[in-house]
Amino acid sequence: MGPENEDEDDNEKTEQEVQKHLSDQTGPYFLRTIVDDIPLSADGTGHGIDITCVELWEGNLYVGTSNAEVLHFVLLPANSDDDADAGPEFMLASRSEIQYAATTSTNGALPGVQQILLLTKVNKACILCNGTLTFYSLPELSPAFGSNPIRNCNWVGGIDLNQDDEGQEEGQLFMLSRKSRINLIRLGDDPRPIVRNIEYPGSLISVRRGAFACVANSRSYALLDIDHQQKIPLFPISSLEESSSDLVGGGIEDIRPNHGSRSQQDRHASPGRSPGRNDNNRGHGRNTSLSALVGGFGRRNQASRSSSVDQMGQASSSDSHDPPEPSVKEQSISGSEEIRSASATASNDKPLPPPPPAGQSASSSISGNGSRTALTQLRPHVVSPKPTEFLLTTGTTDSDAGVGIFVNLDGDVCRGTIEFERYPEDLVVDVQDDSSTQMSNASTGDSDDCVLAVIRRDQPNGSLMGIEIQHLNAHDETSSDHKAWLRVPSQPAASPSVPEGPSRNKVGIRTVSSSCDVSVDRLSKILQLVRLCLRREDSIVARGTVDLESESAESLNGPTARTKSEMAMGDGDGVGLFTKLEDEKGAISRQKEEERFARRFSTQHSRLVVWSGNRIWWIVRNPFAIRHDATLEALASSISHIQSLNPQRVVDLLAHLRGQEPKNEAHFLSLGYIRQKASLLLFARVLTTSTSGATLAADDLQITEDALLEGGVDPRAVMAMIPFLRYDINEGEQGIWVHGGIRTFVQTYLSSLDRPLQGNGSPVELSPPLLQLLQRYLFGWRRKKGFGSIADEKHVFESVDAGVLHTLLEVERSSRFDSTVSSSTRVELYALVDQGVDCFDWAVQLLERYRRLYVLSRLYQSRKQSKNVLATWKRIIEGEVDEGGEFEDGENEVRKYLSKIRDAGVFTDYGVWLAQRNPALGVQVFSERKSRVRLEQDRVIAILKSGAPVALKQYLEHLVFGRNDARYANDLVSYYLDSVLGVLEHSARARSILVESYQTYRALRPPRPTYREFIIEHPTDERWWDDRLRLLQLLGGSHGAATTYDVPSALARLEPFEKELVPEMIILDGQQSRHESALRLLTHGLGDYDSAINYCLLGGSGIFHPTFGATPVEAIPSRTEQATLFDHLLLEFLHIEDPSHRVEQTSRLLERFGRWYDVPRVLRLIPEEWSIELVATFLISALRRMRLEMSETTIARALCGAENLQVQVLFLDRCAEVGPSVEAAE
Repeated sequence: MGPENEDEDDNEKTEQEVQKHLSDQTGPYFLRTIVDDIPLSADGTGHGIDITCVELWEGNLYVGTSNAEVLHFVLLPANSDDDADAGPEFMLASRSEIQYAATTSTNGALPGVQQILLLTKVNKACILCNGTLTFYSLPELSPAFGSNPIRNCNWVGGIDLNQDDEGQEEGQLFMLSRKSRINLIRLGDDPRPIVRNIEYPGSLISVRRGAFACVANSRSYALLDIDHQQKIPLFPISSLEESSSDLVGGGIEDIRPNHGSRSQQDRHASPGRSPGRNDNNRGHGRNTSLSALVGGFGRRNQASRSSSVDQMGQASSSDSHDPPEPSVKEQSISGSEEIRSASATASNDKPLPPPPPAGQSASSSISGNGSRTALTQLRPHVVSPKPTEFLLTTGTTDSDAGVGIFVNLDGDVCRGTIEFERYPEDLVVDVQDDSSTQMSNASTGDSDDCVLAVIRRDQPNGSLMGIEIQHLNAHDETSSDHKAWLRVPSQPAASPSVPEGPSRNKVGIRTVSSSCDVSVDRLSKILQLVRLCLRREDSIVARGTVDLESESAESLNGPTARTKSEMAMGDGDGVGLFTKLEDEKGAISRQKEEERFARRFSTQHSRLVVWSGNRIWWIVRNPFAIRHDATLEALASSISHIQSLNPQRVVDLLAHLRGQEPKNEAHFLSLGYIRQKASLLLFARVLTTSTSGATLAADDLQITEDALLEGGVDPRAVMAMIPFLRYDINEGEQGIWVHGGIRTFVQTYLSSLDRPLQGNGSPVELSPPLLQLLQRYLFGWRRKKGFGSIADEKHVFESVDAGVLHTLLEVERSSRFDSTVSSSTRVELYALVDQGVDCFDWAVQLLERYRRLYVLSRLYQSRKQSKNVLATWKRIIEGEVDEGGEFEDGENEVRKYLSKIRDAGVFTDYGVWLAQRNPALGVQVFSERKSRVRLEQDRVIAILKSGAPVALKQYLEHLVFGRNDARYANDLVSYYLDSVLGVLEHSARARSILVESYQTYRALRPPRPTYREFIIEHPTDERWWDDRLRLLQLLGGSHGAATTYDVPSALARLEPFEKELVPEMIILDGQQSRHESALRLLTHGLGDYDSAINYCLLGGSGIFHPTFGATPVEAIPSRTEQATLFDHLLLEFLHIEDPSHRVEQTSRLLERFGRWYDVPRVLRLIPEEWSIELVATFLISALRRMRLEMSETTIARALCGAENLQVQVLFLDRCAEVGPSVEAAE
């Protein structure tokens, strides 16, 4: 076998050992050593010596041996809190030889110390050794009452389990079994008399509750009423007992001395019945049912082995009894006067076989022909789980299954039976008492009462001893996993061929008088909050005085060394939210505080002990957290095998926990821890499955998500398991504090990441479904903001926000080809950053890393950082990569955003930047009336002049043309002149373009458009050309601004280019009333005859700018002025060089506007060589006008004559009315 195979075998063995260890921890109980390697003999050999009984009281441990010795151990106090983790330690204080009478042995085999009964109320101990009872004082075991023993005793016990019922009476009652009766004795500081005798021969065991005791002899059980001396026969111990029908059944029997037995039917009115008893006449029917129950069980177990065994019938009611002894006398406990033996019993008493030694039985059977062989004699077991119940065992043989039957104080079966794998060799019950064990079982998480039975299992190489554990409600069909097995460590079991004796390995179990505190160090380690260190430099291990990581290899907190993943994370070259631990003293102090807090729950109280060989253990309730933690670890033995984890098992566990309400603080912590551990197990499984490339089932993802949200583990621990989220974690100054078991799991998982997940070691990206699970989980945590129950809320939600943002970025990146997922993810991403995140600085770095500049700008908007918003948009507009590509029409968005901010500085800076890129939008920014930042127009002009000259023109145009603000016309004219003249001064091409445009225009055949229309319809690509058009519009007096600019200054600047800028010169001549020059340039310079006519009509205004609506009346010159201008225009038309144009334009002018001309003057100006036909239309129109004027004059004269006559007639009529008047001469 090669070394590789050897390594594999070693790994398999180690794995098997781990699984076996975990399986032992999943049970409801575990063993904790009390004393190991007890010196059973004085010489230290201990050969053939066994432990027979154990008792404990107030730190004193008493161990009885088969060598008739009692070893007294005392509890040593712990030196410090740290020593408490090792558990209680006992030291041997004394070795006492117990007195006994050698004649009590009938066969020479001495059992040694049979019982140790502690009467704690009177500080006395009753020790039964080889059938002799002796008394000792507690705690040192000094002889009491003169060391006078009582001989021929079967057992001692029967202390009332209802301790409060005895009240303040002196002494303490106990029961002592003799051959023919049971003595009820009250013992105090001095010997006291026997209280009474109870006629019940051959009893082997008794358990008492107040006035009722359940007893058993070698064949059957009975219920005794001590106060009234009555007995209810119950059922046989072995259902194969052939005489069992004669031993059980019938009614209530009177067992008082000198009284014959009579049934309850004759005494149903007897006084003194306990209120817990039912006086109805139902004894026979009751016992018949018990017999049928036991008989039925015997038939089931024996049917497969012998068909000749008779079935059990109903028990006879005529059972014979021992005649009573004489009346009870006052007897002192003395060695010289013994209690009367069983010789006084009647001759018809059935002899009882000797009691079987503890843990032993003589096998017997019935042959097929009816011959009797050795019949199995079973040891009776009686325990009392409740004040009104007794649990009794019955069976067939010691190798077959046993049955536990519950009987109440009326002798009735009060609940369902429980079944044992094999007839138990010993039996105890562990009952939770709320008043006394609330703190002892604070961390168990349950209050189920359990039955613990010592069972022997046959193995191929011997026998295996252990304890079968089941709840008292194990009969309930709805209960699950009600049985558990607790293995008792021992030497190799003897072969079945070895005869019974001291060499056979024995196991005993007992409930002791006092409980003891047992420290469960594992519980405190898994529940204690510890710091989860994710970076090496953050650890205070190397710098602090307390080692936060030093724990044993067996503890749940994992290895002491740092994992490679932590070292890699702590190299310091990565930037993340990690914060170094500043307050080391505070962390150390908190660790000690958490240790003290967790230690409160690590102490268990136990009253159950078990022994085997030379060792004694406590039987301790396995804490809830440890039990279920071991279950989870058993489901996944290691991280490398976690893919094989069955998630349904974990889900079932969580479902079982979901219905539980925390009973106390420890249970609350345990529930939370198990939920967290289970959720991390499921999460690690889906992580490992995803990274291995396997497909994740939707159900598994949903189960994991629900478990994570329900578990409530610190989300930073979950994020630490995701490589790309690890640097998103903010540990804070105090670090991440989680349960120790959680830290161990996370660190183990992180260490597993150092091993390549693929053959080539290349990293594997998480699948989109897993990323979406993370997204939903972290969003679920984010909704918990503001909850007061979240510890370290600030750093937790900083990490959560960082994880959410990072996960959304990864989801969107991985689903970029799935438009549906990408769209919904983008909506959630926008909503996240719009609402704001706590990890603002880290979010900025993440978005920068992923080149999501637009999302980054929205993040800045959530913090109202307008400057950063605009800076980010500027980067996108200027061409920097934005992976999302969401920022469309960016310049317009900048314009809108600038109108909403209040920072004048940011407004100015980015308004100028936008004006440089897009002057039109820049002008809108500065001219927006609804903007929250309003700047004076003069300041805006100054800003644009220095920062964005290209936008200055449009802003001035907006003011002049848009708002009709004539104040800035001169500035705009100056700008246009600077732009146009600057080009013309240095560009001959520009000058030639202008000249060519005039020539081209003049070459057009009439009718042709005006020159303004011509240059608009035939633009050039030159920028200055547009400026020239706007200059013509402004100079022409658009929007009433013609009189607001400095005409002489403009004319002076234009004169050097009067040949190139003819329209400009025309406008300026008109502004200075140099109409003849303007008309000359229009006629001869441009050849724009229509514009020349308009000039005459409008007086030179507005001929080179668009006119909207009617021209104001005040802007139109008078008719006389128009006639003068037309007269000048006629002269210019008569001097046009082209004869055809001259005749055509002159004739057209006279024809259309002849009424503004004087005919004689026109006739004088027209050349004589012109034909009359050229001006015929003008002349005809003139004659028509003259004829019309003559007719109008004649009519007007006639109308005036008629009007004169009317006036004269009115005058005469008035004179007549007035009459003459005589005026006296002076």
